[in-house]
Amino acid sequence: MKLVLASNNAKKLSELKSLFAGLAIELLAQSTLGIDEAEEPHASFVENALAKARHAARAGGLAAIADDSGLCVASLGGAPGVHSAVYAGAPVASHPPTVDRESLRRAQDAANNALLLERLHGVADRSARFVSTLVAVRHADDPEPLIAFGRWEARVLEAPRGEGGFGYDPLVWIETLGASVAELDAAQKNRLSHRALAAAEMRVLMRAAWQLG
Repeated sequence: MKLVLASNNAKKLSELKSLFAGLAIELLAQSTLGIDEAEEPHASFVENALAKARHAARAGGLAAIADDSGLCVASLGGAPGVHSAVYAGAPVASHPPTVDRESLRRAQDAANNALLLERLHGVADRSARFVSTLVAVRHADDPEPLIAFGRWEARVLEAPRGEGGFGYDPLVWIETLGASVAELDAAQKNRLSHRALAAAEMRVLMRAAWQLG
């Protein structure tokens, strides 16, 4: 079964392909089908993920899956939350057109991390959690979307650690592992992360509701 992944994030695609390995699905990045990013105007992860999945399914004419995820920091009232990817504002329009998407994403990540550290300066409570919501639809008007959640408890460091991962990974410390997410290898992250937890739940739902092997 082919599913459009409602994301242009190459690292997210790689993670999800690994997490769904062995299930009878083929994930296709929406960019390969010429599908633009969907609007994400909602206040919750589940609403945004559903909007993205329906948009990709309608534009691609296929089943679709979307992940809406982010970092929720307790002392910031849950921020960055659904705005995690653009916490420091959208990418600067003055970037030359020759700059590739991944370079822009890295610059955005750096700006987001810097703003998070600024807003937590001097704050004692640095507890947080990574949240992932996966939504899958068989078609754009599917009345029974599959919805899976994953939550990974953590705290925010005062300075980045590690070179792996993406997004807030260098600032997110997992107490039980004694490491930042950016210090984990890909195999560890894919076993333990918020996205891994959501994907494991989604696999169960797909097998039960969609009869996928």
